[in-house]
Amino acid sequence: MNTLHEVRSKNDQLEVIMNRFGEEIKRLIFSFTKNWTVTEDLTQEVFVSVYLHLEGFREESQIKTWVYRIAINKSKDYLRSWAYRKMVITDSFTQEKDYLNEQPDILLVKNLENQQLFEQVMKLPLKYREVIILFYLKELSIEEVSEMLQLNTSTVKTRLKRGRDKLKNSFIVEGGNHDGIKA
Repeated sequence: MNTLHEVRSKNDQLEVIMNRFGEEIKRLIFSFTKNWTVTEDLTQEVFVSVYLHLEGFREESQIKTWVYRIAINKSKDYLRSWAYRKMVITDSFTQEKDYLNEQPDILLVKNLENQQLFEQVMKLPLKYREVIILFYLKELSIEEVSEMLQLNTSTVKTRLKRGRDKLKNSFIVEGGNHDGIKA
């Protein structure tokens, strides 16, 4: 696989980045939005932004960290937007909260060993969900998660602990098996 330094044109650099991180970014954005249509749109926005700012990438961090940070920021911007709030209000009135239907795309995200765990992670508040997904699913270090989310490492550790505690409690309340969750 080509590295960015070996590729000369901006279009080719974008192609390398999209091939390397495209599916990961899509799943990451879905973990925020829980909506595949929005995820597709935001994924395109992320790569447009990467293309537009590629010359400005100063290589102070890894390209992966930079692209993830753009995706996280775009996702958070969407969650703060009027379009999202309007959709949430509409969903609460129409009772259409079944975002975990059996679409083929969903099966990629459901590739966790335990379906119950996935559902419980998706129910967590965003600040806990994002650190758990980045740390456990994306297997990033606490330092990498800290850099991507622009948080203190101690904040990341605290959110991981609280997120795990919330997962344990939800399994206990719902009668699920919580043996696989490490405290």
